[in-house]
Amino acid sequence: MQTAARTFCRRSLLFPVLLLVTTVAAFELSDRLMNYVREEFGQEAHSRLENWQNLHRMAENAPRERQLALVNSFFNRARFVTDMEHWGEEDYWATPVELLTTNGGDCEDFSIAKYLTLKSMGVPDEELRIVYVKALELNQAHMVLAWYPEPDADPLILDNLINEIKPASQRSDLEPVYSFNGEGLWLNRSGGRQKRVGEAGKLQHWQDMNKRLTEALR
Repeated sequence: MQTAARTFCRRSLLFPVLLLVTTVAAFELSDRLMNYVREEFGQEAHSRLENWQNLHRMAENAPRERQLALVNSFFNRARFVTDMEHWGEEDYWATPVELLTTNGGDCEDFSIAKYLTLKSMGVPDEELRIVYVKALELNQAHMVLAWYPEPDADPLILDNLINEIKPASQRSDLEPVYSFNGEGLWLNRSGGRQKRVGEAGKLQHWQDMNKRLTEALR
């Protein structure tokens, strides 16, 4: 699987993900993609993508917190694997299709997949933030997804480390550093304050991932 991930045909698998980013209407993966995945990665990989589509159909009209729970649980079933082991790179931000097809990723990949999937279900961008944190108990960098029911609310945290979704106020093991979504980039200040410092395009890995999505349409 590691070799398959490193030789992954990213261009072939990214086209439907761009649709996921740009529209909240019908969510369908092309027959071309599904056939390619079955032939190159096997039936289990194909089934994971089918299950992703089924999740979308089942949850797109569900109450918001039900959507969060279903999406969090779905992606947390994938195995955690470091970028170097999986992709042969120090830091690679994968798309949801790459994550599911290879059945592996790290915290950035889990958070991005949850973010894009919830957006495709109609969750407004302003309610979602991908948050770079320090995991204090592990003493390492980590990434989670936060959902804000209101702009100044205590957000709920979707995390691949635990399946339970808890308010940020109950996650004393996480120390926020910065957060972003498709609309902006924020730095965390003392006392929980946040300061907007520009656009998410300042993040090179975010730029790279979106560039791959765009190039897939050419």
